[in-house]
Amino acid sequence: MPLNITLKTAVKGNYKKVMAAFDRKLFEALKPPAGEMEIVQFTGSQKGDKVHIQFIKPIKATWISDIVEDKITDKKAWFVDEGTTLPWPLASWTHRHIVEKIDEEHARIIDDMTFSGRNFLLSLILYPAIFIGFFPRKKVYIKYFDKLYRDGQTV
Repeated sequence: MPLNITLKTAVKGNYKKVMAAFDRKLFEALKPPAGEMEIVQFTGSQKGDKVHIQFIKPIKATWISDIVEDKITDKKAWFVDEGTTLPWPLASWTHRHIVEKIDEEHARIIDDMTFSGRNFLLSLILYPAIFIGFFPRKKVYIKYFDKLYRDGQTV
């Protein structure tokens, strides 16, 4: 049975510009502070793109996700990555990156993650680890997009 974690973060910037900033530079800024990882491949955030990460410390593991969907409407933009090669004990991973329009100068980033472990017990054990691993993104998003906004890059 898959579990879900959803994190919402309000940021400065037009939602389309915020979505356009989901590039390698932002991905590098979102690296977890603990541990060591290498971005082997990052081709973008549109359908057909690929993200390949190699974790080096504290554990050695490979994570590969394919971008399987992307779309922009008049109220939100999103892309979806699905894990194709996942570190043990993950069995499945789908991450919906959604940017909703709040108004012309503000947006809401939603990290909507659905995952499962190799069994239900592992899924339950993974839940706090994934939450703790992704929660710091909120602060990174706010600082990152505040700086871009001040620099006139996301207006």
